[in-house]
Amino acid sequence: MNLENENLKHIAIIMDGNGRWAENKGLERTAGHAAGEESLSKTIHWALENNLKWLTVYAFSTENWLRSSDEVDFLMFFNRDILIRRREEFNKLGVRFHFLGDLNDKKIPEENKFLMSETTEMTSSNNKLNLVFAFNYGSYNEIHNGIKNFIKDKNIDIDIDIDYITNKFREYLYIPQMPDPDLLIRTAGEQRLSNFLLYQISYTELMFFDTLWPEFGEEDLNKAVEEFSKRKRTYGKA
Repeated sequence: MNLENENLKHIAIIMDGNGRWAENKGLERTAGHAAGEESLSKTIHWALENNLKWLTVYAFSTENWLRSSDEVDFLMFFNRDILIRRREEFNKLGVRFHFLGDLNDKKIPEENKFLMSETTEMTSSNNKLNLVFAFNYGSYNEIHNGIKNFIKDKNIDIDIDIDYITNKFREYLYIPQMPDPDLLIRTAGEQRLSNFLLYQISYTELMFFDTLWPEFGEEDLNKAVEEFSKRKRTYGKA
């Protein structure tokens, strides 16, 4: 399957249900995050096989800091561990890594920051798949910081042309060159956006799966593409 033929260039995924998956099996919530890594790996390989150009996954939100300290510590270690173990594999496959979020936050361990920066540089010439990890990401923060930096950089006054702001504002988002998602998938039955890409998804097709993320696989992705191909995207036109 060539997803470009479906006009499907960018899929965003809210990978929900890791904790519930573990609790259903009588395990610690952290075991669910570990199990979810396999689903992420399969999804990346599926994206490569089907010529998807952009894949964005919600790895850690600005609200996730409110979880227990044990779970937050595990997630910091786990995301760091994934980079150490898997980046060479995906680098060889032509995957370019991006990290979307407030990466200067003092709460993020310095080792995580170093590995994200190093991985971004290591894979910067790859062009098979752009893999975006939304890490310490919150859409409110992205928009507010973008506006603040735009006003500061452009020395805005009250008489400025609103069209100018509209056309230039995107340059101040975390990854300006990232196209808006064509399709957003959320697993585990929840039907909300959870502060994810609110600026970018104004005309994104939304799909919600009951499947918990560790059980989400190629069959579900193919179903999503099939459903996407049936939808008529008018972008507000008749």
